[in-house]
Amino acid sequence: MFKKIISVILLSVFMCTALVSSVVAQGVKSSGPNLTTVAGKAGTTQSDIGLLVGGLIKGVLSLVGIIFLALMVYAGVLWMTARGEESKIESARNIIYAAIIGLFITVSAYAITIFVTSKFGVT
Repeated sequence: MFKKIISVILLSVFMCTALVSSVVAQGVKSSGPNLTTVAGKAGTTQSDIGLLVGGLIKGVLSLVGIIFLALMVYAGVLWMTARGEESKIESARNIIYAAIIGLFITVSAYAITIFVTSKFGVT
């Protein structure tokens, strides 16, 4: 069960990173007149799209932070109520390790995305 949860979380992080990377890689400002036409009819500008993607990234990172906090609290409660049972202590320790690794992967993916987009001149 725990491996399935970790797999789903990692897959979600990977998919979000891939989605954001593909959107940024195409370049909002170099998309040609088609985007300008559609944006004009929708009542938005190109800078609004950048703000929308930035807000989406912020939301995903906030969600990951909440999940990390919930996992850490759960593992801490599990550890404190273990009463010396090695299996529960080991389970709590594994949850803490997995949460820290997941947070590290998410922050690394964000840092790589920021680095790559800065090299392309997309901010």
